[in-house]
Amino acid sequence: MAGVSIAVIGGGAAGMLAAATAARAGADVTVFERNGKNRMGRKLGITGKGRCNLTNDATRDEFLENVPRNPRFMFASFAAFEPRDVMAYFESLGVELKVERGRRVFPVSDKAADIVNALSREVTASGCRIIGERVKGIKKNDDGTFAVVADREMSFDKVIICTGGISYPRTGSEGDGYRFARELGHTVTELTPSLVPLVCKGRLCPSMQGLSLKNVALTVADTASGKAVWQDFGEIMFTHFGLTGPMALSASAHLSDISSGRYEAQIDLKPALDEKALDARLLSDFEKYKNRDLVNSLSDLLPQKMIEPFVEMTGISPRTKVNSITKEQRRAMISCLKCFKVGISGFRSLDEAVITRGGVSVKEISPKTMESKICEGLYFAGEIIDVDGYTGGYNLQIAWSTARAAGIAAAEY
Repeated sequence: MAGVSIAVIGGGAAGMLAAATAARAGADVTVFERNGKNRMGRKLGITGKGRCNLTNDATRDEFLENVPRNPRFMFASFAAFEPRDVMAYFESLGVELKVERGRRVFPVSDKAADIVNALSREVTASGCRIIGERVKGIKKNDDGTFAVVADREMSFDKVIICTGGISYPRTGSEGDGYRFARELGHTVTELTPSLVPLVCKGRLCPSMQGLSLKNVALTVADTASGKAVWQDFGEIMFTHFGLTGPMALSASAHLSDISSGRYEAQIDLKPALDEKALDARLLSDFEKYKNRDLVNSLSDLLPQKMIEPFVEMTGISPRTKVNSITKEQRRAMISCLKCFKVGISGFRSLDEAVITRGGVSVKEISPKTMESKICEGLYFAGEIIDVDGYTGGYNLQIAWSTARAAGIAAAEY
């Protein structure tokens, strides 16, 4: 007896895994990929700067702590297909993996293409049919089946929507899935960019364009309340528009209603040193360069690109001789070293966002099977669902866990 017929809409990370899982479970699976059958996984191929951080070797609690939006929805699917399962799955497909700093998991080759190719091969090997057409619409028939309208109309028992978000639209993620979901009765929450670079005010960041700071501490504070919204330790980079790098991207996931002036980035340039140790360091450097101007005496302490902006922030004349720097002026310098302030005025566009925040409401999806509670036989997986995580492999883990759950459940009669 033929298996249940399933249409998987979208051949990205979630789509490929859901399709292969359902096909291995005996379903008759057709994947619709608008980029063409030989171009599945385009967004997956550029993740992790082309290296593909495919998961994070985290425990359940650690994983959920890194999913700020609707983490409880992930309990069941994560438990059924956690990071070690994902790693074993890709190793079974012939991809050798490694775990790096922060327990980020990458292919040993450092090539995202290896992950994409392994999944593509598995989709084909499992017997899936791939149609390189854009789906225009999905309708529920009176008999409970679905009509999927592409270049022609085809009928299926079930549908899994894996069309991703609206970030990186050049890869084909233009929001079709949200329209399908709405037309089939679903609520789609507000869509905004997340894991996206931060736009900053003034000429401070442009003056340091290209400068990358490692091993610094970042606090993002709400200037109205004075409270810290988010804190982390790691790497950040200055650009012509503001801040990017892992910490800036993660910080963006915590910022809502990002009106100009509400948030401020506060960078601790020397997190390993307290104020007393910093004062001793300054005195030592000033003794070493006692006949120099202040602006020419800080090269041991700060990157060259940062010296002039830093001195300007202290309010001390850059031509002040270091042998005349007062205790109060040193205190001002220490304050800037421990809290280098950059005003945040907005996000870069969705074109530059790693993921889309928002999506199909989790209240309308079964967390165990990913089946719609509104439309029987309809499933969702991946970024289209209103769940997202921080950088570090968490969002792809969400894709893998939800895709496997949807594939297994959809394949059942």
